[in-house]
Amino acid sequence: MLRAWGWAVMFAGVGCWGQSSLPDSPKVQTEAQKEEARKQALPRGFFGRWGEFYREDWKGTSPSGPVPARRGLESPLQSPPFPNADWSYGGSPTIGEADGNSYPLMTAWNGAKSRTKLYGWVEPTFNVSTSSKSNSPESNDGYSNRVELNQAVIYVERLPDSVQREHVDVGFHLTALYGTDYRYTTNVGYFSGQYLDHGHRYGFDPSLEYVDVYVPKVAKGMNVRVGRFISIPGIEAQLTPNNYIFSHSLLYSVDPFTDTGVLATVQVTDQWLVQLGATGSHDVALWSGYAHPAADACVSYTTKTARDNYYMCANGINDGIYSFNNIQQYDGTWYHKIGKSWHLATEAYVMYQRDVPVVGSADIIKGTNGAVCQAGQRSCFAPEWAVQNYVNKQLSAHDFLSFRSDFLNDKKGQRTGVNSKYTENTFMWSHWVGSTVQIRPEVRFDHSWDRMGYDNATKSSQFTFASDVVFHF
Repeated sequence: MLRAWGWAVMFAGVGCWGQSSLPDSPKVQTEAQKEEARKQALPRGFFGRWGEFYREDWKGTSPSGPVPARRGLESPLQSPPFPNADWSYGGSPTIGEADGNSYPLMTAWNGAKSRTKLYGWVEPTFNVSTSSKSNSPESNDGYSNRVELNQAVIYVERLPDSVQREHVDVGFHLTALYGTDYRYTTNVGYFSGQYLDHGHRYGFDPSLEYVDVYVPKVAKGMNVRVGRFISIPGIEAQLTPNNYIFSHSLLYSVDPFTDTGVLATVQVTDQWLVQLGATGSHDVALWSGYAHPAADACVSYTTKTARDNYYMCANGINDGIYSFNNIQQYDGTWYHKIGKSWHLATEAYVMYQRDVPVVGSADIIKGTNGAVCQAGQRSCFAPEWAVQNYVNKQLSAHDFLSFRSDFLNDKKGQRTGVNSKYTENTFMWSHWVGSTVQIRPEVRFDHSWDRMGYDNATKSSQFTFASDVVFHF
């Protein structure tokens, strides 16, 4: 018995000796444990967490989150550096795509756990121009040789969950825009006196206010938008992060900006999308006295490879009788991807109004231009047409180059104030610092071919060097 006890003690001693003399086994951490340890090491307090988001973002050490859920075709582009990962269409969030965005402010506030998000950006700009009075019809740097705050924007947004197919979901969006760019989104009836009555250089505009209702059982998903939203066709948008280039094309500078009404967007198949809507015409509130019932109809087709997209729209269609921006617009865009790093974006439109008063008439509505009509006419038909093309080359995950060529024929001068043909060519380099700061220097040359259309109609040509910096929060 004692002998057995001795052997037990000896083996127990060997076991204890072995455990105490071996080095500690390394602890294997899961990705979740590593992320939790990283969070524990973050600074405490709102401002500390906010600053840490930028530090990690700019150093490239931000943790990568899960790939957002998605239905449908693969995204053709990388964003950033490009404004969008998908070929864009207006008036709806991308149906079948989850909201996977993380914003500095929301991450610092509640760890980006809320579907309702508060975020935005500030955009200081400068331009050096051969014009001294005005750069118009160039936009968004219409004021020549100046440093400006073009946009300070706050979004409050909740995107509907359009990945799931089980239940109706509701989202909403509110925008507060301050800066010189408020003049380009000014709608009659929405604080419009700041610009139309007083000509203030800086002002405020509630550019977008709408509710989205996602209905999953209609085809592959339907979104119904009700409120004020960006006019749906085209490549460009007024809110600056949605654009390839800082300055806008002439084509965009003279077309409609925002509409108020209702728009249904239906994802018929992975490749086909249709939109039908009704608005109060363009750039007017429904209660303004200038609203005219108008219809919108668009169709979008994307090839199975997602290398090509065609988007055709009839925008704001009614009788076309002259009023505040009662423009009739027929617009088409074509996106085409070449290889891994090149893509093209091309747009063309025809627009018109009927019975536009002749230049100098007392019937001209404040904030609009008259038409250059034939001698003896008190009013006339005022058409214009335009085409533009972007050539875009991705250099890296943070850089791309863009070249834009643009032609506008303002036949009666109703859009620009000078009846002339216009061209512009712009070359731009976009560079991202992390995913929160974008810098877009550009060089641009404009020319009006029939009459002097620049610097308050005193010059035929204009050269500008300009840049903006978009700081996201």
